[in-house]
Amino acid sequence: QVQLVESGGGLVQPGGSLRLSCAASGFTFSSYRMSWYRQAIGKERELVAGISGAGGISVAGGVTDYANSVKGRFTISRDNAKNTVYLQMNDLKPEDTAVYYCNARRTTGYVSSEYWGQGTQVTVSS
Repeated sequence: QVQLVESGGGLVQPGGSLRLSCAASGFTFSSYRMSWYRQAIGKERELVAGISGAGGISVAGGVTDYANSVKGRFTISRDNAKNTVYLQMNDLKPEDTAVYYCNARRTTGYVSSEYWGQGTQVTVSS
């Protein structure tokens, strides 16, 4: 059974930091691209950051990409031994307030597999 379980969300003041974690199980974690998305109230879900899996654009994996709005403030990383992906968020702003979702995706030929976590709330407010 596939599971993605996010944790680490909460309430933080502007300028503060949070570290989100997403623990995965039930699939071959190391071969999946892992991403963080977020959705604020009244807005569409958007990609925040992604990190490639092994055998993707890089044989070893670990290639990262970020939304322009979080570059220089957020860092995505993964620990394949622990089947966990992280999102370190620094210098948080009120506009970062959203539900953050963990996503796993892999495309092999014409077959795509994709999984989502249940989300964790991040609120940035004074």
